[in-house]
Amino acid sequence: KQWYQRRVAITAGEPRLIVIRSFDVNKPGSEVESLKGGVAGGSLLKGVLKVGQEIEVRPGITTKDAEGNLHCVPIRSRVLTMFAENNDLQFAVPGGLIGVGTKIDPTLCIGDRLVGHVIGSEGSLPPIYTLIEIQYHLMRRLLGVRTEGKSKGAKVDNLSKNEVLLVNIGSLSAGGRVSAI
Repeated sequence: KQWYQRRVAITAGEPRLIVIRSFDVNKPGSEVESLKGGVAGGSLLKGVLKVGQEIEVRPGITTKDAEGNLHCVPIRSRVLTMFAENNDLQFAVPGGLIGVGTKIDPTLCIGDRLVGHVIGSEGSLPPIYTLIEIQYHLMRRLLGVRTEGKSKGAKVDNLSKNEVLLVNIGSLSAGGRVSAI
């Protein structure tokens, strides 16, 4: 009974897929009429994703204006096909990896360009943030770095304003700058 309740809970609500791979399945020199849309591969975290469903990819296409402000335009598309290993799917539930064939321009999917993006039903994804406030805890020693002598690890300094950090969120690794402490 507990397994059933958990399965119902994770399949309830709008689908949310975290993208860990994206690629173009078209062969070089393909005719325009035979081109296929880009493919996004990842794990469905919750909900049920169906073939034919209208989807949105966030953050989507990101650009900066003349003042340096970041603008994000979500990509809207439709699920054309879904695969898990060699199995053609009509719908997907959380658990395992799936490939989602879309109508997205293949050039937006080449070389894992969609890694870190999130796919969900149109209008159901959370807003996009460019500034966040976090609470953090630094480790006392830096592990995995070669040090002189028998030292256990290099001492970690406190964060400082304008320091650039590598931030991991879901499947995305992105640079971030400390704006205030």
